[in-house]
Amino acid sequence: MAGAGGEVYDVGKGLWTTKGEDHEVAVKNFIATYKQLEETLGDKPYFGGDTFGFVDIALIPFYSWVYTYDTFGNIKMEQEFPKYVEWGKRCMQKESVSKSLADQKQVYDFAIFLRKKFGLE
Repeated sequence: MAGAGGEVYDVGKGLWTTKGEDHEVAVKNFIATYKQLEETLGDKPYFGGDTFGFVDIALIPFYSWVYTYDTFGNIKMEQEFPKYVEWGKRCMQKESVSKSLADQKQVYDFAIFLRKKFGLE
């Protein structure tokens, strides 16, 4: 999972910053990456195993983007990646996480703002 945070960032960004054929490629890359995340997570409660660890800390900020990914990627995250979504919900039960992460709708609004700013809307 070395470098996973950067790859997760890149494939997520591709969903809301591309159009046309580039967007189709971005969706495929996103799905492949999140399938790999689900495989790595397996049946463990956290990427770190039974405890919330370094990889969980690195990846949990991307959980705030689930609504944005759903919307721009036309991906039903809860159906396509149930282990990932359950992991995110489990992490959000930790007060330190829930108080630190942005609301998913606010992240979506931010993505809309950036799309307009950069002429993608």
